[in-house]
Amino acid sequence: MKNLKNILAIAIITIAAFSCKNETQPEVKTIDTLVKATKAELDPNATYAKAEFKIEGMTCAMGCAKSIEKKMAKMEGVKSATVDFERELAMVEYDQAKVTPASLEGTVTKVSDTYKIKDMKTVDAFSKKACAADCKKDCCKNKTEAEKMACAKDCKKACCAKEAKA
Repeated sequence: MKNLKNILAIAIITIAAFSCKNETQPEVKTIDTLVKATKAELDPNATYAKAEFKIEGMTCAMGCAKSIEKKMAKMEGVKSATVDFERELAMVEYDQAKVTPASLEGTVTKVSDTYKIKDMKTVDAFSKKACAADCKKDCCKNKTEAEKMACAKDCKKACCAKEAKA
């Protein structure tokens, strides 16, 4: 009789141990989603303008500059947006009927309130020569405007040498 009680106790403990597993399998649910188009078609008959402006307050190229660039590029009516972190310069081509300089500024400041827009202007073509401006600022500080222009032409910086060859 004692053996029967031991066998019965072992059976009950075994059943209890195997029936109370904590290893539950996660329930997997599949949900259908609709993918919304990220960019509307650009109007070929629209009048496009180009704007350049400084963005102060950026601390990194990937986090700050790319975030601002992506937000502006997603705006309806924006054809292209580029943010140059080193020059703190944004260059945006946009449909004048859908986008205003104020809406561009609002988009930038919505990314972070630490960003400040300066010197927003409409241009015919985007500026490309940053090095000449850097030369004027760095090695030609105490010279007249004419001397600064000559200094930029004679600059020995690597970026200026590349521009001179092009």
